[in-house]
Amino acid sequence: MNELPTLPEPSAAPGGAMNPPAAAAETRKPALADALQRPLTIAVITLAILLAAQTWSTHNQVRGLREDVARRLQKGDASNADTGTLARAVQETNKELQAKVGVLENRQTEAQSQQLALEQLYNDLSKNRDEWALAEIEQVLSTASQQLQLAGNVPGALIALQNADRSLSRSDKPQFITIRRAIAKDTEKLKSLPSVDSVGVALRLDAVIALIDALPMLADEKPALPAPKPGKARAPAKPGAAAPAPTSPWLLKLQEVWSSWSSEMWVDVRQLIRVRSVDTPDALMLSPTQAYFLRENVKLRLLNARLALLSRNEAAFRSDLILAQEALLKYFDVRAKPTQTAQTLLRQVQASNLAIEMPTLSDSLNAVRNYKAKP
Repeated sequence: MNELPTLPEPSAAPGGAMNPPAAAAETRKPALADALQRPLTIAVITLAILLAAQTWSTHNQVRGLREDVARRLQKGDASNADTGTLARAVQETNKELQAKVGVLENRQTEAQSQQLALEQLYNDLSKNRDEWALAEIEQVLSTASQQLQLAGNVPGALIALQNADRSLSRSDKPQFITIRRAIAKDTEKLKSLPSVDSVGVALRLDAVIALIDALPMLADEKPALPAPKPGKARAPAKPGAAAPAPTSPWLLKLQEVWSSWSSEMWVDVRQLIRVRSVDTPDALMLSPTQAYFLRENVKLRLLNARLALLSRNEAAFRSDLILAQEALLKYFDVRAKPTQTAQTLLRQVQASNLAIEMPTLSDSLNAVRNYKAKP
């Protein structure tokens, strides 16, 4: 297509003669024009083809772009629709979350107010609980102090002090140290007291009271029967001595009957006459009714002594014991074993010392009352 045009070779003129230069020039112009038009036509055609191809290609590209843009627009529309749906869902979720957040804020506010109320209530309850505990401790200590002064109940007072100290130790507050120190001081006072076996003394008195009905009295005393004398053994016969004469059986039987009858008669005679030496003759003149009331009177004396022991009344305790011992010596047989046992028990009871000055629990009570009196 880009080759240069070639000139035609010169031909002979008609009739065998050569054309002159003018004729040659005329023939050269159309040939040159044809040679020039052919490449131009080809170029135009080529350009047209190229333009058509370019137009077709561009048209295809534009159509493809349109289709791509249309697809993308459809996808964008679908995405926009989905995005709108999601946006609406997000908005609804956001609204729900805002509503829930509002509810949570309200509940948090309520919880905070309830917490403040609970803290205030706890403080009030804690204060009231301490007041109740102190009031209970004061009541227990007051009762223990009264029992200590009236009945000398040292173990009960110690238990009351230990329980009060245990109650104060649960709260673990430094304000209660003064009270616990006073309680410890009173506890040491009680522990340093000499021990009195009140239970043992009371048991001995009960044992004597149980023996009163079985004690023999001088008014109903009966003489003891003499013990049977053992039969005299026959002395062995001396060697070389003469043997005793044989005795008949009926004579031996008669001798045995006489011996048994005479011994029984002698026993009956001895029971008819009693000889006793009594310092108080009126003790022998008690009737059965008077003897019964005498025994009951001795029991009442011992019971009064037991009550005086529990109430720490030593004067009444000693007086009742002395009167009971005098009644035993005057109206009962002191030679009998039960009477001697009762007298031994009464002597052991009388040897007990009840004259112990009991301390008071004033230190502990004053410490509790002073703490309660503080604002």
